[in-house]
Amino acid sequence: MKIPLLILTSLLILLGLSAYKSDQKARSKFIETEYMDRSVKPGDNFYLFVNGRWVKEAVIPPTESDIGSFLDVYNGTKGHLKFILDSVAQVKQPKGSLEEKVGNFYASGLDSVAIEKRGYDPIKPYLEQLNTLTDAKSIMQFEAQRHKEGFSYIAAMGIVADEKNSSMNIAAFFQTGLGLPDRDYYFKTDAATTAIQDAYKKYMQKIFALTGDDDAAALKKVAAVYALEKQMAESHRTNVELRDPQSNYNKIAVADLDKKMPVFAWSSFLNNVAAKTDSVNVGQPNYYTKINTLLKTIPATAWRAYYKFHVADDAANYLSSAFVNAKFDYTRILSGQQQIKPRWERMYRATDSYLGEALGQLYVKKYFTEDAKERMLVLVSNLQKSFEAHIKNLDWMSEVTKGRAKDKLYAFMKKIGFPDKWRDYSNVTVNRKTFYENLISAGKNEYQYQLSKLNKPVDKTEWGLTPPTINAYYNPTFNEIVFPAGILQFPFFDPNADDAINYGGIGMVIGHEMTHGFDDQGAQYDKEGNLKNWWATEDSAKFVAKSKSVIDLYNTFTVLDSLHINGSLTTGENIADIGGIAIAYDAFKMTKQGQDTTKIDGFTPDQRFFISLAQIWRTKQKDQTIRLRVNTDPHSPPMYRVNGPLQNFTPFYTAFNVRPGDKMYLPEDKRIKIW
Repeated sequence: MKIPLLILTSLLILLGLSAYKSDQKARSKFIETEYMDRSVKPGDNFYLFVNGRWVKEAVIPPTESDIGSFLDVYNGTKGHLKFILDSVAQVKQPKGSLEEKVGNFYASGLDSVAIEKRGYDPIKPYLEQLNTLTDAKSIMQFEAQRHKEGFSYIAAMGIVADEKNSSMNIAAFFQTGLGLPDRDYYFKTDAATTAIQDAYKKYMQKIFALTGDDDAAALKKVAAVYALEKQMAESHRTNVELRDPQSNYNKIAVADLDKKMPVFAWSSFLNNVAAKTDSVNVGQPNYYTKINTLLKTIPATAWRAYYKFHVADDAANYLSSAFVNAKFDYTRILSGQQQIKPRWERMYRATDSYLGEALGQLYVKKYFTEDAKERMLVLVSNLQKSFEAHIKNLDWMSEVTKGRAKDKLYAFMKKIGFPDKWRDYSNVTVNRKTFYENLISAGKNEYQYQLSKLNKPVDKTEWGLTPPTINAYYNPTFNEIVFPAGILQFPFFDPNADDAINYGGIGMVIGHEMTHGFDDQGAQYDKEGNLKNWWATEDSAKFVAKSKSVIDLYNTFTVLDSLHINGSLTTGENIADIGGIAIAYDAFKMTKQGQDTTKIDGFTPDQRFFISLAQIWRTKQKDQTIRLRVNTDPHSPPMYRVNGPLQNFTPFYTAFNVRPGDKMYLPEDKRIKIW
């Protein structure tokens, strides 16, 4: 349970792209017609029209839980990162250099002989400490100690922008404590969920056995830990409830928290983690009230079992193979992945996680182009102009609110590629023979970095993701859109592609992230990033009604068996998809090709735009992954990120002659248009 160091909302997941330099092979074909299923009418299921043949024939590799365009791009990216890491790990680097630190860290993770020999020795000191946990005070002292090393168990703290004073940082606390994906997994009784519950309990039993407990003791501890977590889960807010920023903002004086939760002892805990402050934001107060009670009522033996499991669980992927395999046996039940990834890939991910901006510097030096950044800035500028026109032409919003929306749009901070200033890792100690201790050193460094920001002005140049990360995001408190270096490669972007391809790909992504500033969550933040109402009352009511229509539509989509999309959980992402496509399309229409009708590969410019959009979401997933993501992911499954928005977009109807009777057809007055 690593501490949530930066809270980013509205992530566009599964994007893994690389802005390669001249060694990238030039592509000449951008519509992959061999993957299309011409037996499907575009107006019945456009996603399958574009991707249907691929969906039928694709085989998910045993090391993956899904396959598709994103995995193809990810594989290219990880290949480049492997080249970098092998280069700096296998050749002696200048002493004290960035290359030496990254190389030694990666090499220590690859040294399976040393790791195997050590077994679980690296965590034995922590497990021995658990014998001293006899009361609430000692429990919270142990919690604080691990906090400073980058881990949290029952108290999750991050240093983030104060949502109602976005220029200053504050300590924020969030609900945590669970081992299953979220609270609902403790209470559902369907077969798929009970199978996951059973797998989780078996995993706990294995961990206890591997750390010295006999069968009887292990089973007793499993029961105690699961019962404790289930009580914690009762106090957790649901994933839908967590989407309400107003109810999840609760700035409280530490003195008042001490009175309300004396057993948790907030002042003492904050002092023990060296966080000097007189107030904190407690996102979910009921959870911490529950922890205060549980610290009084749950026997110390159960707490020791709880910490024993979670300390080992957090370390499992970095210990001997017995621990690695035990954890994988559980996670494969969650995801459907059949084989564990090779060690080098797992260790590159660890390097990116713990020394992210150090590895990122090496990555952008070799693979990122300034030309790619300039092209992105032009695209972002064009999308802003398109969005401005959309705001101007809205028939449901007053002029006053339109003006404020436009101000927010042009206040966006645009981050492309990599940070202007890099993180300092000089305090991280790395030894090629002690991988776990390297993680702890990096964790301590990260904690001190975050702590240094407490109650100080927000540095809005800071990035929440590393340059090669498979992602893009909008952050409401910074009012920023962020596209790491990894986002400029086909199928999202190609310098040799026609505008239809790039606007249908990366243009949609840009529009998506921009729209997040105006979705059901983002719209509650002003241009400075403050959680503050800037809407005229009547406009706000109309927006809520339009958002409800999005919820109602997506609730009707059946994903698997009787499993439906949760329209309330996915509201923001669905609004961003609907708006992103419309904004990208209108920006495309400003280009020369967008105003032309010349066909390429048999398709008009408009058709190529929509096909490009469908290609980027080409994905095939294991059933287990589908269920997990529908339960926990605020994004709709890939097919519905294509078909859902397009059935609400009239230019799509025109481009593919969609008519009444087609399965995607909606009467024009039923088509949702917000932005």
